[in-house]
Amino acid sequence: MNLTYLLISAALMFVATLVPRVLPFVFIKRKVTSPFLKSFLYYLPYAVLASLTFPYVLYATGSLPAAAIATAAALLMSFFELNMASVAAISFLIAFGLGYLF
Repeated sequence: MNLTYLLISAALMFVATLVPRVLPFVFIKRKVTSPFLKSFLYYLPYAVLASLTFPYVLYATGSLPAAAIATAAALLMSFFELNMASVAAISFLIAFGLGYLF
């Protein structure tokens, strides 16, 4: 692998990530006032992050039942508004502990 190949690859990746970020600023000149669109744009990063990480959560432990139970526990703790560090730590302990049982 030579330096030219790496530089061309980096330039293409730069353009591929820059274009979707810059295009809205180029084409949308006025402030977004639609409540639906504002809500959609607000929650979009969370939805994308969840959809990208969820499959890996289920297969990270090597035991699907342990991961599913730990995920359910994390959702339940999140529903009761525990802080993120507690949810992550307790879910990890549940998945790790159940990993030995399953």
